[in-house]
Amino acid sequence: MTDTLTDSRVGSLELHSTMPFHPVVDPCAPVSSQDVASDDAAASRAAVLVDALRRMRRGIEIPQELADAQDSLERRIRAHLSRGKVAVTLTDNRYTMISVRRLPKERRYEVRLHHMFADADPVITRALARYVADNDPEASRVLGEFIDQNNDHVRGRARRAPVQVIFTAGEHHDLRDIFDELNARYFGDKIEAAITWGARTGKPKRRNSIKMGSYAVEDRLIRIHRSLDRAFVPRFFVAWIVFHEMLHQVHDVQVKNGRREFHTKAFMSDEAQFEQYEEARLWERSHLDAILTY
Repeated sequence: MTDTLTDSRVGSLELHSTMPFHPVVDPCAPVSSQDVASDDAAASRAAVLVDALRRMRRGIEIPQELADAQDSLERRIRAHLSRGKVAVTLTDNRYTMISVRRLPKERRYEVRLHHMFADADPVITRALARYVADNDPEASRVLGEFIDQNNDHVRGRARRAPVQVIFTAGEHHDLRDIFDELNARYFGDKIEAAITWGARTGKPKRRNSIKMGSYAVEDRLIRIHRSLDRAFVPRFFVAWIVFHEMLHQVHDVQVKNGRREFHTKAFMSDEAQFEQYEEARLWERSHLDAILTY
């Protein structure tokens, strides 16, 4: 599958890389057909859950039908796990179908799933368990096919959409926590984007440059380079990179003298509002060689 970020990626911090970013998992499988009755039942079920999700956003309590669906799916996934607990949150996110946060020390998995999985059969729940616990490639393929088959319920049209499987929990930094904190503090929780660590690379080596972060406009996806998920990299520096990429959803790309301008004066002014902006820039200059060696 062609990397969907090629044409839609916008500007990033000035440590650019010729190395392409790829999804950690990018399932791609042929679409198979379903009968009309199955489609109607799935559409009806989806409508109920979408309505429950909308009501939840307007209130505080989780609607009972949504809570029941999440509890049921948790039980069915847990039945295929040899160890650990799983917590399921159903969403109607149009851009991220599966998001997994692994907490090995607590022997727990936090899983965000599109509501299409609510009534998944045992084959799919077993694949979810294997993927969540072991990142199993065959399970990823099965889930990719399932997502393709149910794609009409995601975007409301037959066109097939790219699927991202998101990893926010790194070895040292959790991108979801950083994103949520920044979103609340600086953006009033108005940024709607997925965030993930980029793909792992091979043996460590000294690179001439890397792209520390990128934002895909069409997919609303922020990717952060794995080089930043190391013990010596402070949380505030990772937060600065994430903040920079979040700003791309606020500022449109401008065209000046026939050239696209990603980082306008307004963009740079807003970026300087990051509380530890100067500290982050200073840290970058003094640790550049270590960042590039990955």
